[in-house]
Amino acid sequence: QVQLVESGGGLVQPGGSLRLSCATSGFIFSIYAMSWYRQAPGKERELVAAITNLGSSTNYADSVKGRFTISRDNVKNTVYLQMNSLKPEDTAVYYCNAARKTSTFNYNYWGRGTQVTVSS
Repeated sequence: QVQLVESGGGLVQPGGSLRLSCATSGFIFSIYAMSWYRQAPGKERELVAAITNLGSSTNYADSVKGRFTISRDNVKNTVYLQMNSLKPEDTAVYYCNAARKTSTFNYNYWGRGTQVTVSS
């Protein structure tokens, strides 16, 4: 059974930091690219950050570049999102995603999300 469980969200003041974690099980973590998405009320889900299966490459949304860092631990089967200098516009539900494309099928797994609220 595939599971992705996000944690680490909460309420933080502008300028503060949070570290999100996504613990996974039920699939071979090290062959999946991992990503963090977010969805704010009334808005579409958007890609925040992504990391390749071995962690050799990352990419970020322009809105979070220089503030957020994605990383992964292929022993603990966990992906992280370090969020610094948080802004009110970062308020959203943050979702963890695992993705893998083969010649015959696209695998895509999602967590249930964790709420991040940036407010004074």
